Amino acid sequence: MNTELSRRGLLRGALAAGAAAATGSWASLALGGTATPDTPRLVAVILRGGMDGLWTVPPVGDPGFAPARGALAAYASTPLALEGPFALHPGFAQLHAMWGRKELVVVHATGLPYRDRSHFDAQNVLEGGGERPYQMATGWLGRALAAGGQPGLALSTAVPLLMRGPKEIDTWAPSALPEPSPDLVARLARVYANDPALSGALMRAQGLRTDMPNTAEMMAMAASPGNGKNANGSLPAMTRKAAEFMLQPRAPQIVMLEQGGWDSHANLTNDKSAFLTNLRQLDESLGLLRELLSAPQANGLWNRTVVVVATEFGREVAINGTRGTDHGTGGVAFVLGGAVRGGRMLADWPGLAPKDRYEGRDLKTTTDLRAVFKGVLADHLRIARGPLDKDVFPGTSGMKLPELIKA
Repeated sequence: MNTELSRRGLLRGALAAGAAAATGSWASLALGGTATPDTPRLVAVILRGGMDGLWTVPPVGDPGFAPARGALAAYASTPLALEGPFALHPGFAQLHAMWGRKELVVVHATGLPYRDRSHFDAQNVLEGGGERPYQMATGWLGRALAAGGQPGLALSTAVPLLMRGPKEIDTWAPSALPEPSPDLVARLARVYANDPALSGALMRAQGLRTDMPNTAEMMAMAASPGNGKNANGSLPAMTRKAAEFMLQPRAPQIVMLEQGGWDSHANLTNDKSAFLTNLRQLDESLGLLRELLSAPQANGLWNRTVVVVATEFGREVAINGTRGTDHGTGGVAFVLGGAVRGGRMLADWPGLAPKDRYEGRDLKTTTDLRAVFKGVLADHLRIARGPLDKDVFPGTSGMKLPELIKA
């Protein structure tokens, strides 16, 4: 993608953004490529702030867990059993149901080559796919999209680093502006008629909602009490929109969602904490995505979908003085979907005794998170190992990839 800025380019970008905004909350995108009904789909969910993997997937059977965690070893209700010493936070009812359906792999003690605990640097490595901050100017998903030749969509106000690459990426974010009148849209179309860039932006913003397969009916069917009260921009609301885009005849193959606010320095046990609000919204969103993509009108799309949920780092093993946890390294990731060979833990467990921790503080990283991403791209999206090794994750040609996808 040409990143050189010019006055005319800036003007076009501003006008195109105005066109998208003018189309209001009904806007959806007619994407520049087509994912056929049989195309495998990938949804990437980035949790910003460093989700505490020991709180969300507690190793309750590890003898070092309760002594280190103190008050954080006691939950309001019993954690949901997985396998071995592991359980899920009791707020993850939807995730646990997917575990029972063998649609979920939990990856524990996972992380990045970066170990210095800065949110900004760690997120840069997470999205860039390199070994150190600011090593990569593009994102591993953006490079994967170029290798696979399929369209992508970020539900964000701007293209996140994860999705940046040689292919242009569409973005969508909710608008607070009122619905446009047909007259306004027609006038914009006439003004932009002789400019391919602006007329294309308007067409993508207008979308083709009349071609969508009973999306409104599916949304109403999937809604549960309280779902409609989520403000625009909440993860459940954005997840509904992501499903709507995925169900269009011209759909993205790869969709990115993100959720902030996972920093957990204090009050993790508070039932009204931001962390628990996030956790419940994440669980609701993943369950909602499954329901929408499993509906009869979706023609089995869930069975061709993989969702990867990842964060930039885990937290320290020990509780801090404010009933929270501080920045760490090793954490947890989730791989779920109808295409996943699930009901399994992926964990080379190092233990939680002080002698077993990284720098005496953190859960050790025993699975490189990039191997998880790379395994999904290789086995689900069928991206050849050559581009994966050379372009998408350079320097990882000898990396062992986990088996996450159904044969």
